[in-house]
Formats: sequence, structure tokens, C-alpha cells
Amino acid sequence: RPEMGSAVAHLGDTTTRRDDLERQLDRATLRVWIDQDLCTGDGICEDLCPDVFVILEDGIAYVREGDDIMNDPGQHTGLARVAPDNEAAVISAAQKCPGECIFVEPA
Repeated sequence: RPEMGSAVAHLGDTTTRRDDLERQLDRATLRVWIDQDLCTGDGICEDLCPDVFVILEDGIAYVREGDDIMNDPGQHTGLARVAPDNEAAVISAAQKCPGECIFVEPA
């Protein structure tokens, strides 16, 4: 049975990670989105950069910011900011995507 102090410490760690991610995203120079109509579901993007890309139960890739999944089905309705540490991996994913469905834009 966990002690109350450890639960509070864990909550603090989660808040700190979220704050760190938000600070990184505030420095973003790129945004990314996926055209789900073109996605082939190969998962190369998720393999290259799981911090930004996720394959959902429908077998299609989506972009995300932390735990927030963007691009509710539909074109570029949700652009995810790309943390500076992930820029090279996101660009690589866009270049290697067999469906050519990943679009990278300046922030």
C-alpha cells in the first residue's frame, strides 16, 4: 500500500514533466500535422518519434503534444507544436513516410 507522501511526490513529478514539456513547446519553431486520408498506418513515424506521433486503434497516425492527441479526423485542424529536441526526428518521419501524409510547417 503506497504511502500518502509517495503519491504526492508522484503527482509533483507529473506536474514537473508537464511544465518542462510546455516550456519546450513554447520554444517550438515547427508545427506538424497529418492528413489521415493519406496515412497508410505503417507506423514509421511513431517508431522515429513517439513523443510526437501515435497510431490509434483505427490504425491511423495522429500527432500529439504530450498526452493531447491532435488531428481529430480531418485535414490540418490540429497542428502540434514540435519541441526543439524532436525536430530532426519529425523531419525524418515526414521524409520517410510512405503515404507522404506528414506536413511540417514553421511555427
